[in-house]
Amino acid sequence: MMRPSTAIAVVLLAFIAVGHLLRVLAGWELVIGGIVVPMWPSVVVFLAFGGLAIMLWREAKRATVRDILEAVQRLKAQE
Repeated sequence: MMRPSTAIAVVLLAFIAVGHLLRVLAGWELVIGGIVVPMWPSVVVFLAFGGLAIMLWREAKRATVRDILEAVQRLKAQE
């Protein structure tokens, strides 16, 4: 099972990534201080945060499988 802090981090990273992807796909304009922010930073943020979310999720999944295998080995050693 994934730790709560890891799950929260994965969800937040994925949420930010999807938000930026929606901005690009929908063509939402972002204006900060009267300056229009181009779309390319949203593409970079989508790739970076989406990649981090996927890597963190996969790492947590691998750790869970490893923990299960170690528990099975301990149980076999006790027999």
